[in-house]
Amino acid sequence: MGHSTAHIDAFREAALSCPIPQSVELIGEKWAFLILRGAFNGLQHFEEFQAGLGIARNILSDRLAKLVSGDILDRSPDPCDKRKVIYALSRKGEALLPVVLALRQWGEDWGHGTQDIVLADLRDGKPIRRICVQAEDGRELKLGDMKWIVRPGAEQKKGGAEAA
Repeated sequence: MGHSTAHIDAFREAALSCPIPQSVELIGEKWAFLILRGAFNGLQHFEEFQAGLGIARNILSDRLAKLVSGDILDRSPDPCDKRKVIYALSRKGEALLPVVLALRQWGEDWGHGTQDIVLADLRDGKPIRRICVQAEDGRELKLGDMKWIVRPGAEQKKGGAEAA
């Protein structure tokens, strides 16, 4: 059974305002993710990113500038060496940690690489819990356990709530 025209129209309207495409435009590229991975692991200087990733200088310069302009990385002078610049994760950049971890876990699960090194809790040294979608009460949810609704307090547009 097909979807009604109203359903498709509502889906299209929701798709055009969806935050996923703009987010992917900013960070959805191999080098951007590798730079983020480097920043999460303490890399700060252009030379560290370049050596650690083996990325061409012009590509690195372009991706760093894009991440800075997107407020993912902050750029500031190095207080120890005024000739250098420090690239550090902004609050917006730090908020990408669950996204990066979920993508890594997905890649491991589906045969796109493995790592013997895992992220652990600093306090007890135990590996972190896997990223999952959870209900408000903490239950793990699968795709069939969820539905899209209009956010409480938001104005509902005709056609109802639609996916991402």
